[in-house]
Amino acid sequence: MARVRLKRNEEMRVKDGHPWVYRTEIEEIYGSFEPGDIVEVEDNRGRFLGRGYINPVSMITVRLLTYQRDEEVDESFWRRRLLAAWNYRQQVLKGADTDSYRVVFGEADFLPGLIVDKFGPYLVFQTLALGIDRFRETLVELLDDIIKPDGIYERNDAAVRELEGLELRTGFLKGRFDPLVTIRENGIKLYVDMARGQKTGYFLDQRENRAAIRPLVGGARVLDCFCHTGSFSLHAASFGAREVLGLDISEEAVAMARRNAALNGYEGICSFEVANVFDALREMDRSGERYDVVILDPPAFVKSRKALEGAVRGYKEINLRAMKLLSPGGFLVTCSCSYYMPEDLFWGVVFSAARDARRRLRLVARRGQAPDHPVLMGYDESRYLKCLFFQVL
Repeated sequence: MARVRLKRNEEMRVKDGHPWVYRTEIEEIYGSFEPGDIVEVEDNRGRFLGRGYINPVSMITVRLLTYQRDEEVDESFWRRRLLAAWNYRQQVLKGADTDSYRVVFGEADFLPGLIVDKFGPYLVFQTLALGIDRFRETLVELLDDIIKPDGIYERNDAAVRELEGLELRTGFLKGRFDPLVTIRENGIKLYVDMARGQKTGYFLDQRENRAAIRPLVGGARVLDCFCHTGSFSLHAASFGAREVLGLDISEEAVAMARRNAALNGYEGICSFEVANVFDALREMDRSGERYDVVILDPPAFVKSRKALEGAVRGYKEINLRAMKLLSPGGFLVTCSCSYYMPEDLFWGVVFSAARDARRRLRLVARRGQAPDHPVLMGYDESRYLKCLFFQVL
């Protein structure tokens, strides 16, 4: 087995539990290997740190699987890891009103590069790194044995795979079925398109935040920006909102949102429009529109540190416009799913928007991702979703 030796003083992050070794931290690699092989990682004095798979074309050169020298990466290893992830979900989601959740969250489940989502009786399978992709068949067989889904669909069309030198592909891994399925979440039915929807088909990480809007929306006029397929809108309607408008730039998402409203009998409460949210918010402000609740759940504006400055401007703009649309005492639900937008910076951006909008904010709740997307201490990248509830005064 090849050995990857780190430069002097580069081992502390790994010792603290971070599962990545960057190309710039490596002093030398001893022994021969093929991309995707399992290698050992050691500090500058040759002391064992962990074992993981290597891909020299990636800036993340090694992704660590185990920190135990005597733990072999074989079929029993993968079974233990998958069982641990599955059992964790059964425990933390006990009593949750849902049949859909994330089963494996990559590095946070000590399975770097692997994403598995459960939508009703089906699984969506995604491998985002070369090393984990090499074990694709074994992982699929084990998931089938442990969970016994009716079918498994592969969504390996994420662009990040190309950074790993992997091809993009989708298709059925078990069974042939209609990938447009109906799931249940917090008493609401939702269509999820596992084959064509964003990411793996649906954003499961906001499940608990959607339920948490209940006390804010009764009898309210609600604006749901970046509504995607209407999940926040439908929750607002089910919790007693008198009127909900959802906006999204994707025609496909808006069409699905309308179908979801009809599926739940909320066509008379929820309406959806295709719109550029930035333009729509400015026009609503000019025309004097007012809402009791505004929800901002945009896509990741910042996918790298280089894009942070522009993302800050974008987040500030939508939050400022949203605050101006709120009636006095109304509520703002504002989110960021960008890891590169840390919570303290996001907090500051929202505060800056409030200052420019001449509004005062009162914090109602400070929330994050659902527990099926666990945060692993020492791996800050696993803590990405920020969701703040404010009363705007």
